[in-house]
Amino acid sequence: MTNLNTFESVFKAADKPVFEYAPVTVNRVLLVTDLTADEAGAMVPQLREFLAAIDDGHCKWQVLGNGDYGNVRELLDRVEQYKPDLIVSWRHLRSEGWKWPFGLGEYLDVLIQATTAPVIILPHPDAGLALPHSVKNTDRVMAMTDHLAGDSRLVNATLAFTHAGGQCWLTHVESDHDFERYIEVISKIPSIDTEDARATIKAQLLKEPRDFIGRCREVVEAQKLPIEVKELVTTGHRMSEYRRLIEEQEIDLLVMYARDDHQLAMHGRTYPLAVELRQIPLLML
Repeated sequence: MTNLNTFESVFKAADKPVFEYAPVTVNRVLLVTDLTADEAGAMVPQLREFLAAIDDGHCKWQVLGNGDYGNVRELLDRVEQYKPDLIVSWRHLRSEGWKWPFGLGEYLDVLIQATTAPVIILPHPDAGLALPHSVKNTDRVMAMTDHLAGDSRLVNATLAFTHAGGQCWLTHVESDHDFERYIEVISKIPSIDTEDARATIKAQLLKEPRDFIGRCREVVEAQKLPIEVKELVTTGHRMSEYRRLIEEQEIDLLVMYARDDHQLAMHGRTYPLAVELRQIPLLML
């Protein structure tokens, strides 16, 4: 390696993403259900308690029952009229699709992609899959991504929904399948030592999110936020790792991206997780 290449590598290694703290404010919440208006309204006190981290009593709640919209277009019109900062609903709205472990239902599929407000997806009330601690509080909130370093928006959202005294889990799971595929390609290049590449690339892949989480922790402490920042940085099968951690740490809310600027469909890595992780609420940004 030339001196110029060495200098460039050192310079790039020193150029680390920073975390910019920006409090998230929620003033208007829209609850979308397929219940009667009275039944839906009766859920609000429990949901206020569940979301106490962002609603200390100041939020204005609007409730939509089954009779308030007849199709997806009418639902989107109601959302546009209310302009919520947050939408709360459950998977397979106005459908019996909750009986099968496939999809989110047409209403949620469109609602998540066609609106700009974050959407909380609750476990379906009739499915019986919710974990015992689900929809009670947000003492343990987890950010899910495969590229955490530099993602201030995801971290800020996760912090905002974590209750005071709770744990904010910042996670980065590097796909071991993708990693092994790249190592397989590297092994066919004679000028590169495969085992050295395996060790150094893996170390760098995990170092970057760990360093970023460290900076997030420093900012949280400097802001005197009453939240403990926890981390999980590893390689593995994403679905298995998140399922394991959700159960072991009794995670109350999983935060992830749903929208992809480059396509109409939901973010490619998010959808399988959103479909399969049906036992706790999800916050889709």
